[in-house]
Amino acid sequence: MSDFVDIILPNYNKGFFLEETINSVLNQSYNNWKLLIIDDCSIDNSKKIIQKFTKNNKIKIIYLKKNKGVSFARNLGIRLSNSKYISFLDSDDLWTPNKLKDQVGFMEKNNYDFTYTDYTPFFEKNKKKTFKNKIITPDFFNFEIFINNSSIGTSTMVVLRSIVKTTRFPKAAVLEDFPFKCKILKKIELAKKFHQNTVFYRLTKNSLGSNKLKNLFWLWKINKNYNKLTFFRNIKSLFFISINSLKKYGYR
Repeated sequence: MSDFVDIILPNYNKGFFLEETINSVLNQSYNNWKLLIIDDCSIDNSKKIIQKFTKNNKIKIIYLKKNKGVSFARNLGIRLSNSKYISFLDSDDLWTPNKLKDQVGFMEKNNYDFTYTDYTPFFEKNKKKTFKNKIITPDFFNFEIFINNSSIGTSTMVVLRSIVKTTRFPKAAVLEDFPFKCKILKKIELAKKFHQNTVFYRLTKNSLGSNKLKNLFWLWKINKNYNKLTFFRNIKSLFFISINSLKKYGYR
């Protein structure tokens, strides 16, 4: 096992943001990582951006020949991983420089299997970033808490690979990370918060909250088909997740 952390970065047509995202990995103060970039048959300038990093032996690049969706890309990254820990980074999000060093150190010191952090949403227009209020997450999550408050940011997570095992992201139009996190939380007692703000989460027109009715429809289906919630638990989940989303992202 040559690297301690595998970073799984799926990309589809995010060439405008991608270089900044990759650089936020290269700028980590912690060096024992491998970056898996899975390009999902992008048709923008993503390939041109990715090719700038082909000579970096810490980066493995996979170009899919057909568009398979973000779940397939992340699942491929999981299958290719051979490190102690797995982390995820969306291709338009940004990590702070000490994210891996501090978060992995926290996990090693306390023998935690699954950690997450706070994060800051932001917009970008005409190359100017506007930051919203930091999302302050609960100190811990179990499955019962999470189905009513889905505040774990995917790009903030670090998970022990032996816990992930054969757990995969299901194919879904939106919210595909929600059932994945639910499956992990069913396996372990608690996910623990690392008390730092390690991620800048880019808000775009396709971000969570941009199409509330579509999100609610898929959340209902996921809770019914994957989480096997009863009708009333499903209603409760939709209500509280909607309230939390409004608190986090406001009018979006």
